[in-house]
Amino acid sequence: MAYEVYIDDMLLPLPPEKIPVKYSGQNKTVNLINGEEINLIRPFGLGEISIDAIIPQMDYPCAVWDGSIDSAEDFLERLQELKDGQSPFEFTVIRQGMGGNSLFDTSIDVTLEDYKVTDDVSEGLDLIVSLTMKEYKNYGTKIMNFVIVDEKQEIESAQPQEERQGEPLPVKNYTVAKGDCLWSIAKKQLGNGSRWQEIHNLNRDKITNPNVIYPGQVLTMP
Repeated sequence: MAYEVYIDDMLLPLPPEKIPVKYSGQNKTVNLINGEEINLIRPFGLGEISIDAIIPQMDYPCAVWDGSIDSAEDFLERLQELKDGQSPFEFTVIRQGMGGNSLFDTSIDVTLEDYKVTDDVSEGLDLIVSLTMKEYKNYGTKIMNFVIVDEKQEIESAQPQEERQGEPLPVKNYTVAKGDCLWSIAKKQLGNGSRWQEIHNLNRDKITNPNVIYPGQVLTMP
């Protein structure tokens, strides 16, 4: 099985060995007046992801550099920007089977809680970056507007616009640029990197391997 792991739009050159996602329970036990203990069931807490990423500083045949980061120093600078920006970003895992077939993907909005950089003699010049990320969920107050309508007032519903028959839908194309991958194109053009498979399915006549695309290719977009 092959993995591609993205921190925001940065592809990790070497995928981590483990990707644990922990969901902590928030249940609380209380004692009733008669001394009986009961369990108050509450929703699970936010997920927490902790990974150790090796950022190579030497050329390895197994390392994949797609242009999203240039070096270990560039990766650390981008991490600091994510930390200082105090905004959520996507943590994405793309999985492929032994035969190259696409398996399910994981895409979670997260915040960067902390990270630690370690120089390990056993790893040579490579850096070990330990990251802790927490799941992020949108929240806010909903504002609803109510209109009081007199009972005698007739409300005419707007007629839906008739569909134009026989007219083909416009086709949207995208020209591959240097450093692009299907995931980054889906993120920029469709707003969700996990939709890269839709692009691949529409362009199977041009893309034999979804991990290999070339600058100048013109792709049909969903």
